[in-house]
Amino acid sequence: MEKSLAVTNVGLIQGLFGSQDENIRLIQDELGVNIVTRGGNIKIIGLDNEVEKAYKCVTALIKILESGDEISPQQVRYVLSMGDETTADEIAKLSDGGICVSATGKTIKPKTLGQKKYVDAIDSNTITFGVGPAGTGKTYLAVSMAVRAFKSHSINKIILTRPAVEAGEKLGFLPGDLQTKVDPYLRPLYDALFEMLGAESFAKYQERGNIEVAPLAYMRGRTLDEAFVILDEAQNTSPEQMKMFLTRLGFNSKMVITGDVTQIDLPDPRKSGLIEAVKVLKNVPDIGIIYFSEKDVVRHKLVQDIVKAYEQYNNRERMKKTREKA
Repeated sequence: MEKSLAVTNVGLIQGLFGSQDENIRLIQDELGVNIVTRGGNIKIIGLDNEVEKAYKCVTALIKILESGDEISPQQVRYVLSMGDETTADEIAKLSDGGICVSATGKTIKPKTLGQKKYVDAIDSNTITFGVGPAGTGKTYLAVSMAVRAFKSHSINKIILTRPAVEAGEKLGFLPGDLQTKVDPYLRPLYDALFEMLGAESFAKYQERGNIEVAPLAYMRGRTLDEAFVILDEAQNTSPEQMKMFLTRLGFNSKMVITGDVTQIDLPDPRKSGLIEAVKVLKNVPDIGIIYFSEKDVVRHKLVQDIVKAYEQYNNRERMKKTREKA
């Protein structure tokens, strides 16, 4: 089968093919098709089903280029992975607008449909849970939404917090005072804010009290009004801590709770406040719960493969235990 796609802007074809044709080679290797170009015409040759998939992929990538974005191999892999799950137009919508602009001038946008649903959920709900594996942008996008709300004066304070639960080492054995000991747990939150605001602006806003980065224990007894509050690594909260945190919600505030239920560092993983909360609150209005998969991983491709391999392993182990019980 052969299918053609006419592209009026020849410059887009260069962006589509990528450096040393790496983008097109990914599509050809994945689907077993041959893609050639003559002038403004792209021809896809191969078996019927694979040609249709390649045509849909190329169409989506061209639409992304037309919106002004560049194409990376990572985006090509993502579009290929979506298969029949969505349309070229839906994928192209990821390039629409942006959340905010970082201190270096980079426009922050969702890169997957899962991330887009997450951002939309934060927009439309007072409380949003983002649950999924590492590398899916849960914290990064939540911080960018907080910065956007702060810059638009929708809120006057950003509060970022995490439970200080050890992952293999005890706080008591680390050198320094309490702040020094908890800073390593909060470092990913600092890093995200530095990128969005720049170190100088971050320091200024923190000194004024507009930005607070603190362990979860510091939230007890407070009411958080006019604030955008992010609880990161929520899988390491106890049910009591999670309830305490959620009930800190004040007027004109938003909360985002992020976590990965496959990386619980609690002595008893079954007693995770995040796992309980998404069960208890799943039908409560104005609370959004978004689940990410390995397809939403936007780090190195190997991270996606690692997440997928662990997911498959855990599924096999669960099935094995079920058979043993039977």
